[in-house]
Amino acid sequence: MASLKKERANRIERLRMDFTETEKVILNRRSVRLYTKEAVPEFMVKRILEAGRFAPTGGNCQAWKFVVLRDPELIEAISETVVKICKIFKAIVDYRRPGFFWLRPIANLFIRRNRNDLHPVPFGAITMLAERKFTVWHGASTVILIFMDVRGVGTPRLDCGIAGQNMVIAAHSMGLGTCWVSFCKPAFQYTNKWKKRLDIGYPYKIVSSLAIGWPRGEPEGMVERQTHAVDWFEGGEKRVIY
Repeated sequence: MASLKKERANRIERLRMDFTETEKVILNRRSVRLYTKEAVPEFMVKRILEAGRFAPTGGNCQAWKFVVLRDPELIEAISETVVKICKIFKAIVDYRRPGFFWLRPIANLFIRRNRNDLHPVPFGAITMLAERKFTVWHGASTVILIFMDVRGVGTPRLDCGIAGQNMVIAAHSMGLGTCWVSFCKPAFQYTNKWKKRLDIGYPYKIVSSLAIGWPRGEPEGMVERQTHAVDWFEGGEKRVIY
């Protein structure tokens, strides 16, 4: 018992001095939007998927389906569908164009119905995608689509997010670059073409995707993040920490 207490005390002291290797991977991870054309070895992709499979889920039901895309032509074709849909959305909701201010009430209606998808950040990106100023998966050689089983226990969408984060952290620990890409969703929400092509039906619904590949350069290092206040209750009192 005494030896366990001593080991724990030593561990706590080491933690005061430095981050763990896991923390370093998490803190140094960056979203990568520039990749080489070099393929990721298959065994690495399988290991990444395994990290996702080990994510905790409600009732251990693993309410997801992962689809791996490694065919450049298929990735490009799905991307092209997204671009076409973004062009339609731009025509309907982009009231910022000269002479199109009258579209604002229509845009506001769409925004109220799709608050997350038409948040100011993706709202602006719709125009950029429609104008081909960037590509959906940024040239990554591997894409993992994440589908949610709508029958899942508790909060299956959250479970899919945890699995995706496991995969992102695992990929980064291998020296790979990753980027969460939810702009793939229109290809599966507004057309049945790719659901049929990939044999995706009920009960699966698209949640997001991961671009994975070898990054150009060395996008490594902690990025400054906004700090949010945390309410901390202890000893009958409330503190606010940052």
